[in-house]
Amino acid sequence: MLKKTVLTFAFLTTLTTFYGLNARFSAPETEDMALDETAGILTATAPAAVEKPVISAYDDLIRRVSEREGNDWRLMSAIAYHESRFTPDITSRSGARGLMQIMPSVARQFDVPVEEISDPETNVWLANRLLTEIESMLRLPESTSETDRMSIVLASYNSGIGHVNDARRLARLNGEDPNSWEVVARYLQLKAEPEYYQNEVVKCGRFTGSRQTLAYVKDVIGRYDTYCRIARR
Repeated sequence: MLKKTVLTFAFLTTLTTFYGLNARFSAPETEDMALDETAGILTATAPAAVEKPVISAYDDLIRRVSEREGNDWRLMSAIAYHESRFTPDITSRSGARGLMQIMPSVARQFDVPVEEISDPETNVWLANRLLTEIESMLRLPESTSETDRMSIVLASYNSGIGHVNDARRLARLNGEDPNSWEVVARYLQLKAEPEYYQNEVVKCGRFTGSRQTLAYVKDVIGRYDTYCRIARR
């Protein structure tokens, strides 16, 4: 994990959303592979294809980069499917680019030239570094369940760590568990109401994107579970 700096904290706290593209896209197909739209899995359709199930044409790249960074490549693949349907050369209306829909501000934070964002390997590397940095900054205790940990990290990845930390502070203020995704999700929803977002413990103000964030977490984790069943780490 990266060493935390004041600059990184300020950047991640104020960043509202890292990605701006949630439309449906078609994943790249080859002559020997076809896309299962339900699961986002490429399967063999010709004798020349690989016999075992694969997630996408980017399996080797995502696995190599993610494992080097200490993350599960199947989780990163689930994020890539949600963000771009494994399409490397797209740009969203908000300016997010590539497989993982990385914003230029994220590239600048990690000293990567903006013109290099769309390169698949660079794009996947940036997503991994960002996910790792978020988890480090959340400081979730070791006793946090894997599901809660993953959900809270993904929510921060999607909505911004500032809003998630606001929800955790509200939970703590009200005597609830700030490390429970069920609790954090509820306070993310409540952050749309003045009674909550005007509380002195809230640093990032009103949050109206809870529906999108909760759907994002549910979709990515559900797809990750599917990928875990058909691919080894």
